[in-house]
Amino acid sequence: ESIAYVCGQLGIELEEIPDWSCCGATAAHSTDEFLSIALPGRNLALAEKIGLDMVVPCPMCFNRLKTAGHELHEGPRGNMPYAHTGKIKVWDLLDFLSRPERLSQIQARIQQPLKDLSVVCYYGCMANRPPKITWAEQHENPQNMDTLLSTLGATVHDWSYKTDCCGASHTIARPDIVHTLVQLLYDRAIEAGAEAIVVSCQMCQANLDMPQAKISEIFEKRYDLPVYYFTELIGVSWKGPEVNTWLSRHLVDPVALLKRKGLF
Repeated sequence: ESIAYVCGQLGIELEEIPDWSCCGATAAHSTDEFLSIALPGRNLALAEKIGLDMVVPCPMCFNRLKTAGHELHEGPRGNMPYAHTGKIKVWDLLDFLSRPERLSQIQARIQQPLKDLSVVCYYGCMANRPPKITWAEQHENPQNMDTLLSTLGATVHDWSYKTDCCGASHTIARPDIVHTLVQLLYDRAIEAGAEAIVVSCQMCQANLDMPQAKISEIFEKRYDLPVYYFTELIGVSWKGPEVNTWLSRHLVDPVALLKRKGLF
């Protein structure tokens, strides 16, 4: 909803791909090589028929689509029924919205700068690597979310963990691994001086937001770090009418911090 709101306010018309299917996310490529290309390849083929660039909010989907495009750009491979001509571009949503021309549009709509809101930007590991697939310009130390949040008026702290893995879907099979990885992220964010974490990946948001009380219990250390998806904070700075609805679905209270900063 926050993505639709922000894009709508910027005059960006989003068209859903008819009959799209799951890209295989992080699992298919480790179990079936054919499906790992065919599943996202099918969506690429459908998008090429429409003739519009793809803007992908999920970095895992983005990574799989870019991988399929890389594999299929010369044409169908083996018995693969799909090809990718390269006529359309596949964008990660954060990269798409943080282009200079869109940053100017975003800045022009700010009604309340995120003054004194102290954050770190967490990109996760899927949107930028490997660079030969993602074409990321700064795959080890991305800056586009840092620039976007600074444009909104937030205080953005540098840290060395912005592209570390949160454990992704291991949260189902090995929650102990996810708890260990995420607890490290909490500690490093606090050490950097952050009061909140801003993400561009929904899986990362889930893994950082949902188990925070459990991680506090396991490690006997109280954590209270709101986890915001970056378009939510664009909406906050614009005084979007539905912000309360978006934030009401978080598990770690995201509103108290904003109230303390006079932003809610």
